[in-house]
This record gives sequence, structure tokens and C-alpha cells, in this order.
Amino acid sequence: MRARARLEVERDPDGRSVVRVLRSAAPLRLVPHRGRAGTALVHLVGSVTAPLGGDDLELDVLVGPGAALVLRGVAATLALPGHRPGGSRSHVRVELGEGAEVEYLPEPTVVTARARHEAVFRARLGEGARLHTREILVLGRSNEPAGLLDTTLDVRGNGTAIKQTSHLGVPEVDGSPAGTAGLRVLGAELLCWGEDPPAAVSAAWWSLVPLAGRGSLTTALGPDAVAVERELDEARARHPGWRDHLTRSRTRFRVPDHTESDGSGGGHHRAGGSAKSPEPVPSRDRQVPQVPGRR
Repeated sequence: MRARARLEVERDPDGRSVVRVLRSAAPLRLVPHRGRAGTALVHLVGSVTAPLGGDDLELDVLVGPGAALVLRGVAATLALPGHRPGGSRSHVRVELGEGAEVEYLPEPTVVTARARHEAVFRARLGEGARLHTREILVLGRSNEPAGLLDTTLDVRGNGTAIKQTSHLGVPEVDGSPAGTAGLRVLGAELLCWGEDPPAAVSAAWWSLVPLAGRGSLTTALGPDAVAVERELDEARARHPGWRDHLTRSRTRFRVPDHTESDGSGGGHHRAGGSAKSPEPVPSRDRQVPQVPGRR
């Protein structure tokens, strides 16, 4: 399957960010929602099981000067082997105009046994643009070996330059200190957002490192997606520029009938939209999905 989707956001004369172009193609479905404080909010929904072996998925995102976009997933991506030869591929391209702001927050990618998947994220930043992107990679479902995963993070412009490629799914490497030290979940978060930390900051299983130019990169390891998300939250709180953020996308709070879980997130709710207030904004726009295979 080959599918290509496109999203364009512009700032209108009233200062609101509005979706001007939205083209979806299964399995990439883009669902717009009303944002707040001039921010466009769009959910990326997988309409069918994907990616399978042989799938080639592309998403182009263009955010005009001064516009703001939060693009977030609603369910984990499950990379599976398919009946067609070869692996699967997903490619996200984001272009930010002058002074634009983008948060790209997909849900975890789970690479199942025998799958071969390549995930590429490329962004080009105009002057004064700000970008926040995060990826969480899960190597196999519970009690299952991982498939093969290649990821590329390529961001340039406005003083930022990073190109990082990861090769995961080889047991001899993943089990070593040079790999993931035997842990099955890896998280990475890029912040090109305001002031960067003056020096690297780290804890047992995460590190926040300023780039040579503008921006900073956090990496984290853990036994499950919830643990890695908490580590990324902890690292992000140490980032000085994050105080002036676009959305409290990872803030957790309690609502009636809320239940905790030691799985990969089932039962947790997160604040949606965007907020400038110091308090979390209640929202039921989505739930954190259960990572497939966990019980």
C-alpha cells in the first residue's frame, strides 16, 4: 500500500491558526479539532492496520508564518510483517514558516517480530520557528522478540542542525550497554523551543543534551512506555525554554472513574488543546492506548 496525506495550516487576520488544506489517505486519517489560544489541533488516526510489510506512508505538513499546530496521535503504531516482500516505511516531512510553532506528538511505535520498518522525520525551520517532537519506540510486544527498526531524525534551519539515525532490533546490540542495555523501550524528544540548558543534565536512565547549535535532545530508556514517558517528562521539566510552551500535552490529572495501571498507559488521561494557565486543562480528547500485547 502506498498512501500520502497533506496538512497545511495558516494564520488568519484574527491571529487564529486554521487548517487550509487537509488531504487524508487510508491508513493516514487527519481529524481536525478546535484548538485554543490560536492553536490548530489535529489528530492523526490510523484507519486500518498499518504499516504492513511493503507499505509506504508519507505525510507532508506545512505550517505558515506565525501559525501554531499541535499534531498528535491517538493510538500506538503497530509495525507488522506483511505478505508482500520487503519492509514498511513511514516518512513525515514538516516545514515551518517564520515564527511558526509545531508540536508533533505521535503515540508509541511497536515493532513486532519479523517486521522491518523504517521511520523518517524531517523538518525545516524558518527564522524564529519552534519545534517539539517526540518518539517512543517499543521493541516487540510482551514476551515477543523485536523486529528490525531504522529511525532517522533530520531537523535543520534557524540555527538547528541534527541528523540522527538509530538501528534497533538486533539482540546482540540491543542487549549491550552500547545499545538499549536490554531494555525494550527507547524514547527521544527534540526541543527547539526558547532557551536551551547551559549544559547536559542526566539521571539514571535519561539524558538531556544541548545541541551544538540551537535545540536540545533528550533520550530515555525503560521497561515500558509509561516509564519512558515519565522520564521524558522529568527531563523536559529541566529545560528552561519549556516554561513558555504551546501545550501541556503530557500533564496527567484525575477525572471521575480514573484508574491507574502498571501497563503502558491504559487508564491515564492527558490534557489536550493548548493552555497558558499553570493548571492542567481537563480534556477527554483521547486516552493513552494500551501497548498491544501487554496484559
